[in-house]
Amino acid sequence: MVRAATGKFEFISFHRDFHGKTMGAVGLARLDVSQGLRAPGFFLVPRAYCYRCEFRQTYPDCDLLCTDYIRTAIKEETSGRVAGIVLEPIQGWAGSVVPPDGWIQRIRAICDEFGILMMADEVLTCMARTGRMFAMQHWNTVPDVMTLGKGFGNGFPVTAMLVADQYKEIIEKISASTSYGGNPMACAAALASIEVIEEEDLCARASHLGGILLEEMECMAARHPIIGEVRGVGCLLGIELVKDKGTREPFEKAGQLVYQKAFRKGLAWIPAGHILRMSPPMIMEDDMAMKGLGIIEEAIYETERELGY
Repeated sequence: MVRAATGKFEFISFHRDFHGKTMGAVGLARLDVSQGLRAPGFFLVPRAYCYRCEFRQTYPDCDLLCTDYIRTAIKEETSGRVAGIVLEPIQGWAGSVVPPDGWIQRIRAICDEFGILMMADEVLTCMARTGRMFAMQHWNTVPDVMTLGKGFGNGFPVTAMLVADQYKEIIEKISASTSYGGNPMACAAALASIEVIEEEDLCARASHLGGILLEEMECMAARHPIIGEVRGVGCLLGIELVKDKGTREPFEKAGQLVYQKAFRKGLAWIPAGHILRMSPPMIMEDDMAMKGLGIIEEAIYETERELGY
């Protein structure tokens, strides 16, 4: 759709973003040996990750230098026919990395400057997960294309692609079809999810729950030598483990141990290297969520003792 709308064919995405496992989606992310070569026309650029800035700058004094590199990439690396810039508003797989204020808006401005469509992958962040219906709302920015999934169906397999009004006719003209697209049951599940989110004001609930968890995580960071940074928005949170707070060297071994110890204590979650990723159900009661965070802290204490901290 984006190629048809722009008449261009190249795409730019960001280091550590994750967009799926199909060949096209994999081309937008980092490749490992098993995935082979990246398809032509896909380019990756540094993303704003202030805790580990690739340009060794400090926000806000940097004036978002990382976005200047995007202009350089467009001019020096691409053929100049970039159709879309694809991004996760908040990185999920990479560890709940929240961009600094102004970064999303700067990407929007670059897209407008070069006639590129801004594509927001909100599969993870949509439907109140971050305290807003869509994460892009935190920066008052409207993309040209948005993808939805996960919480969109509340467990039922359904995804959607939204496009700005000026591009909706393109979808009608191009030959795009799926075997199960528009499934009535899937659509009913998505509609029911939206209704519950609105009726029960789950955006406010996610914001509240995430707020009390992040507040406690900040206290944890002060208590533990291996916690380098805590971050998050709404119910999308992360704890980054380091060997030393000064060097910020990632602590993969600690991450493995914390995951294993917490799992044995009854906390089911997905390991993610040296970053402890959390996306608790927004309907979870406060005390249950704090109990889960308490299990994580117990596991961190045990890990520190085991590793000699």
